[in-house]
Amino acid sequence: MSKLIIEKKGGGLLLVTIFILITNCFVVSANAQKDSIPVLKTYRVGIFAPLYLDTIFTSTGTIRFNDAIPKFMTPGLEFVHGAQIALDSMKAGKENIEAFIYDTKSYTESIVQLISNKKLDNLDIIIGSVKDIEFKQLADFAHSKNIPFISATYPNDGGVAANPFLVIINSTLKAHCEAIFSYLMQNHGTDKIFLCRQKGAQEDKVAAYFKMINGQEGKPLLDIQTLNFDSVVSPGLLKHRLDSTRQTVIIGGSLDEIFATNLTAACFELHKSYPITLVGMPNWDNFKALVKKDMYADFPIYFTTPYFNTKWDVYSKMVNSAYTKKYKGKASDMAFKGFECTYLFTRLVTKYPGNVMNHLNEKGFKVFSDFNFRPVMLKKDVPFPDYFENKHLYFIRIMNGSVSKAW
Repeated sequence: MSKLIIEKKGGGLLLVTIFILITNCFVVSANAQKDSIPVLKTYRVGIFAPLYLDTIFTSTGTIRFNDAIPKFMTPGLEFVHGAQIALDSMKAGKENIEAFIYDTKSYTESIVQLISNKKLDNLDIIIGSVKDIEFKQLADFAHSKNIPFISATYPNDGGVAANPFLVIINSTLKAHCEAIFSYLMQNHGTDKIFLCRQKGAQEDKVAAYFKMINGQEGKPLLDIQTLNFDSVVSPGLLKHRLDSTRQTVIIGGSLDEIFATNLTAACFELHKSYPITLVGMPNWDNFKALVKKDMYADFPIYFTTPYFNTKWDVYSKMVNSAYTKKYKGKASDMAFKGFECTYLFTRLVTKYPGNVMNHLNEKGFKVFSDFNFRPVMLKKDVPFPDYFENKHLYFIRIMNGSVSKAW
């Protein structure tokens, strides 16, 4: 049974709560009709996302935006839509599930207020598409109550440490650098390798990660040379460092779209004379120029991602069908993430009540992606993990406008 409740409160607050109740059907024999039906445990799932509901309604309850939903609302709303489809899709089982959806941008029921009013104390698991201060608030609360907090979309630890109840699905930048380095060790150990970057704080982090990873054994395992550019990447300058008789790996050590586009254009101009493998950062798949069909003909661009979904599997077809029926649109990547995270971890919390953290890598409930959650120790000789992080990353290839799994 599923119902959507929208409550209007003073000051324009809108609290949206979705209750999903999954119950079992009991067959009772004539001789046992007087026996009472067992009381089933209820598992409470809290789903947090920035919905901005207070923003779209005035104090009188009228909608501020009549033409279309503002773009800043879309990611959170789509995540919640996917989560609701997951909850609706679960078959009746031997448990009751109550799912509560919280708007993290609520004016009068913020996370701090929910915690203060003890409205989250009875949750069995927290699933959040949150970042920054809200991520930290939920992580700290989850730790204080020993509640697993599943961070679904934020690729950052947010400065959180010593929290063995935090699970990061969307791998951190450091984990991506580790995956790229591991790939280079296995496939390009004797090739020329250049880390190409521009000035910037994020670029400093990427360079520091590769330096740290490369020097863990006391000396560099790979000969990675750093090339510094302005935002304009000169093919001529890059050409002087290449060798037409050797394979060269170019690591695009920047999350900036302009730099990524310029570096790709320079590599494309040179690749017919100089064998080049270009590996970018995890956000490069969002850069429009890189996925244009006729932009870089037959030149592959690689990047890493924790999520991979062909969208041809049974779950994907079900999500697409349900999304079209319920929301009159096409399911986005955020909707698929909301579905996958909610389905997987709701199943885990009902199968392993109170012990989810020891069963994070359960394969029986796989949805789209393969995850490999590993404990992260930020310091040596600590008694427990600082958090758990998904270390399984896919290598994806962009070529001729299409995206496919490479490794």
